[in-house]
Amino acid sequence: MAARTLQALWEASDHGRLPVVCDASSCTHGLQQLADALPEPDHARFTSLDFVDSVAFTAEHLLPALPQPRRLARLALHPTCSTVHLGIDNALHTVAAAVSDEVTVPDNWGCRAFAGDRGLLHPEITASATAVQAKEITGRTYDAYASCNRTCEMGMTRATGRPYRHVLELLDEATA
Repeated sequence: MAARTLQALWEASDHGRLPVVCDASSCTHGLQQLADALPEPDHARFTSLDFVDSVAFTAEHLLPALPQPRRLARLALHPTCSTVHLGIDNALHTVAAAVSDEVTVPDNWGCRAFAGDRGLLHPEITASATAVQAKEITGRTYDAYASCNRTCEMGMTRATGRPYRHVLELLDEATA
């Protein structure tokens, strides 16, 4: 599967000329680690690819070109373990701050929202891991709730009863 994925990305990126922009931070992180599953002869092609998370791409390339977004007063933001590994927490916060006057990252946030993919089969893991953060979030009212990975959004929605969405969806609506 790694070789098939590499071949598809190699062709789609015009042999590495175009960046591969991913819309979920965990996917960006996973693709950056694809070399571990590839045979040595494929490593040269792999290193020619540039994987960019959509949030980082937006912060760097799109925000400066977009019209001034309509602003929310308060936004609760859930970074992910992948944004930490990718080093894009600042980009995530930049995009969130483009649509909201006040962006709150809970003190008790962490890689808790979906425990990777475990929350699909074991929702009790997610419930336990998010309990403290959920209490912090539900203690205040926000205009929107955002993250940058669908499973994290699902986990936080379950935990808080609040509708978490991708931060780029909020940006899209705010600039439409």
